[in-house]
Amino acid sequence: MVAGAGSWGTALALALARNDHRVFLWDCVEDHARRLAQTGRNDLHLPGHPFPATLTAVTEFTPLPAGARHVVIATPCAGLRAVLKALRDAGAEEVNAGAEGVKLCLACKGLQPDTLSLNHAVAAEVLPEAPVAILSGPSFAAEVAAGLPTAVTIAAAEAAVAAEFAGLFHSEAFRAYTHDDLIGAQVGGAVKNVMAIAAGVSDGLGFGANARAALMARGLAEIMRLGLALGARAETFMGLTGVGDLALTCTDDQSRNRRFGKALAQGQDPEQAQASIGQAVEGAHTARAVCELAARHGVDMPISRQVLRVIEGEISPAAAVRELLARARKPEAQA
Repeated sequence: MVAGAGSWGTALALALARNDHRVFLWDCVEDHARRLAQTGRNDLHLPGHPFPATLTAVTEFTPLPAGARHVVIATPCAGLRAVLKALRDAGAEEVNAGAEGVKLCLACKGLQPDTLSLNHAVAAEVLPEAPVAILSGPSFAAEVAAGLPTAVTIAAAEAAVAAEFAGLFHSEAFRAYTHDDLIGAQVGGAVKNVMAIAAGVSDGLGFGANARAALMARGLAEIMRLGLALGARAETFMGLTGVGDLALTCTDDQSRNRRFGKALAQGQDPEQAQASIGQAVEGAHTARAVCELAARHGVDMPISRQVLRVIEGEISPAAAVRELLARARKPEAQA
């Protein structure tokens, strides 16, 4: 079962179905779910990719279809808790049945805005018995749907759980690597969205490739500082879920977060920019949580802080960049 039929959830459902798995795709927006079921394609978010015979859109999330024990959640982070609660309330027998019970793969990238929790912690709170994996890495939905080469990381505390989900997804075109750093995989995936907004602002203001490269390098330093403070390992950020995902989302306009930043630089307010994109912009929702979490742990994140100030209307995009450029000179390792 794949919960969340935006472009990303649909692309993941297609990847699974093309591996000859029986896949069910559901969305919380009833009209959207109904259209998927009627047409056998997602014309709203991922046009041009009719569903294979192994992919079925459904209008009800629970009870899970017979035999469905792997649940991939690709909703925006704000909807994660509701999906987990629906799964919990559907029946404890399915969720708490040990090796034969439900296993979760979280494919949403962000932080919970109220608790500042990483997504695996929310899953552990709502469904403590369900094994959890995280899917992250540089992966645009349209390219996954088109069958273009893509590599992702699937992280889990238990190696067998990571390997199980990796086995479901892995193909010649969609390579799934396993990892055990749950925290690092999530911090990289969440904070890179904030950095992509910054990169979009910089490019939207015409500051050029040099500025973008510097922003990405310093952004990676911020991501690592926060990740290490939360218990991640430094080497994780040198892989797909760190520098890989950061490079992708900061440099290509398929990134909603980058396009959001460019729209801000061109004078749109956050509501206008969000409306022009038409789907969730996770970085816009994550920026405040990232800054609050950084403050809680005493981590300096100047780029993230300026992104938040721009989103909240405290400062203009141009002024935010000027303030970053005016920071005191210091050794790079201390910057």
